[in-house]
Amino acid sequence: MKDNNSKEDLSFIPPSVESTRLLSGESYAYYTPCPAAITTHASSTENTPCVLGVDEAGRGPVLGPMVYGAFYLPIDLHHSLLAQDYSFDDSKVLTPGVRANLMRLLNTPGNKLFESCGYAIKVLSARDISSGMLKPGSAVYNLNAQAMDATIEIIRGVVQDRSVNVQEVYIDTIGNPATYQQKLERIFPSLKITVAKKADSLYPCVSAASVAAKVTRDVALEVLYQAVLRAQQSGEDISDAPEGWGSGYPSDSKCVGWLRRNMDPVFGWGNECRFSWGTAKEMLDVKGGALVDWPEEDEEGNGRLEFLLTSGPVKGSGQDGLRDWYGSRQAEII
Repeated sequence: MKDNNSKEDLSFIPPSVESTRLLSGESYAYYTPCPAAITTHASSTENTPCVLGVDEAGRGPVLGPMVYGAFYLPIDLHHSLLAQDYSFDDSKVLTPGVRANLMRLLNTPGNKLFESCGYAIKVLSARDISSGMLKPGSAVYNLNAQAMDATIEIIRGVVQDRSVNVQEVYIDTIGNPATYQQKLERIFPSLKITVAKKADSLYPCVSAASVAAKVTRDVALEVLYQAVLRAQQSGEDISDAPEGWGSGYPSDSKCVGWLRRNMDPVFGWGNECRFSWGTAKEMLDVKGGALVDWPEEDEEGNGRLEFLLTSGPVKGSGQDGLRDWYGSRQAEII
């Protein structure tokens, strides 16, 4: 979705949006091929010195994934190419059209951005975010921990797995910059790491990571919306079509309205929704969602659904009807 809640143009879907995995509720990582301007060899000391920036998009929404981006290029091109030639900036101050065009150029062979820059994307699905946050007691996997692990994964994927000679890393902060930086320095002692507030407006490589993450998030959200809309149309329920679901943020009245109109009494919503968000939790409570009793697993890790209580009729009839209804949706009770 664009910032003004109009529909995102799907004429260009960046390769970081893997629709099949996205629609299945799967989290995944995507890496561009190493660009031609960067020399990499696992044991070489002559590899091109590079700078890398990290930023995220979609931390706060109740709908859609959270996306982390890492963007790298030769140090000597850091400011001249990104800031001077292409005017990268914090994605929030760029128009949707400018962001989309920059992302298109990044993926266009022959363009200088394509030939000189690489990026990595980690998509954390709404389903997996909620699954981690709703784990019981000390097993809870909070959003900060998930964000940290995503950052570590994509830096490691570029530096270690692809042997890119990254010398400087700049990251937009989560929480206290000093604490965050110390954690990363312990994991990557050979890298010069700078964690700062507003890094996406201070360092061009972070601005570029911000754009890659934001465009991936926006297009992913629209892919999810179109899938939901197609499912509704096939079921002859298109009451949602004129309204859409807005930006996906809890502060967006369109988003809240869509959640209210499209809450299933048993399953809530699909893989597009973060069930761990207060907006979704409260709506389920107020609208009297079905109660599900999940028994404790036995010693072999097996669990069995004991009963399903709902105030409304269950589609189908008998045991097979319940089975077919339960198996007909991608959504999961978290």
